[in-house]
Amino acid sequence: MASDFASQVGEVVSVSLSVTHTFSKRPVPSIRLLAGLGVEGDAHMGTTVKHRSRVAQDPTQPNLRQVHLIHSELFDELRSGGFCIEPGQMGENITTRGINLLGLPSGTKLYIGQQAIVEITGLRNPCAQIDNFQSGLLSAVLDHDENGTLIRKAGVMGIVLTAGEVLVGEPIRVRLPAKPYRPLDLV
Repeated sequence: MASDFASQVGEVVSVSLSVTHTFSKRPVPSIRLLAGLGVEGDAHMGTTVKHRSRVAQDPTQPNLRQVHLIHSELFDELRSGGFCIEPGQMGENITTRGINLLGLPSGTKLYIGQQAIVEITGLRNPCAQIDNFQSGLLSAVLDHDENGTLIRKAGVMGIVLTAGEVLVGEPIRVRLPAKPYRPLDLV
């Protein structure tokens, strides 16, 4: 089975949740992922969309944003730019280290800890609200590649395929989908 996994193995740096729709989430010792729903007790948990702007558009849309993951390496980059960001403050449920989340294709499965499996559905699109948290942060999490294509660095979104508890320090193993790979897009 190990040959089915990409060479990337990372770890859980922090886990966070919020029972209300707040920008930041509170770090906790562990979270419980529920299959088809998301993070138990989190405001974004559910089978249909919970993000306010998406609910306003169509509340019956499937929830492809059950779990938000951000790589802690982004925080390192932001600190070098003068920002002070800690796990959970950008609204993520799981803060990772050692995995190039933004480089994974859509449909990648993350095996987290002993049981949980999260399938990556796409990119988080940071909105202007991020500047209310720290001025200038929106432009700091957006970039452009050599072709001028916009790069969104504020993490990835996923759905829970298999339930399980997620603890700080647990490993995250990556399993890529079948080729051809589909690049991450906004969800």
